[in-house]
Amino acid sequence: MTVTWEELEWERLATGVGRCRLPVWDCTTGLVVGGGTALLIDAGASIAEGARLRAQAERLAGHRVTHLALTHPHFDHVFGAAAFAGAEVYGAVGADTLLARARNREELRADAVRNGLDAPAAQEAVDALAPVGHVVSGEWTLDLGGGRQVLLANVGPGHTAHDLAVLVPGDPEVVFCGDLVEESGEPQAGPDAVPSRWPDALDRLLSLGGEDAVYVPGHGAVVDAVFVRGQRDALAARFGVSR
Repeated sequence: MTVTWEELEWERLATGVGRCRLPVWDCTTGLVVGGGTALLIDAGASIAEGARLRAQAERLAGHRVTHLALTHPHFDHVFGAAAFAGAEVYGAVGADTLLARARNREELRADAVRNGLDAPAAQEAVDALAPVGHVVSGEWTLDLGGGRQVLLANVGPGHTAHDLAVLVPGDPEVVFCGDLVEESGEPQAGPDAVPSRWPDALDRLLSLGGEDAVYVPGHGAVVDAVFVRGQRDALAARFGVSR
């Protein structure tokens, strides 16, 4: 039986489109419901969290999650992917190779534990990490049926070398930004960030959604184009990138 977004504490953004903010790391997961299909955007920080997300998403959609898009290869966005067996998994080109390498998987496990994830849960997620089956090098239009199409766009590098955004056309248009945009704190630039290219990635986000779109950060509250433009300028100043 389907339920309302509010009953499961998900935020409805447009018809058939919503998101939830997960506990601990305040990471966003998005959901787009199609005709007999459902696309989840990011999978949570553990297999247990991914399983909870799948159960909630399937109650909201009224059917199984068929597609999973990973906005970037950080543990709090990908470690739940193993809970989505049978779903088609999408990521930016290069994310597939990175997540398949033993060294990178160990780095993800160690980073998760440093940030407070239980060590056995981190190891379980790494051991079962779902492979990225479809890589996006430019833009990929995904037909979800029922008149619903979404655009997967490789807009990075920026926050990482493999940043994927998801545009959901509609009224309003919704852009899932991953951690290219953060509202709840200053954007995090780890060792895999590409600061010199980050402002350009935000320009690409803005060109995707336009002035009236809803922009969904990887962490924090939903924002508008004015916020994204301001964060672009702040990042350019922070990293000394000329505009």
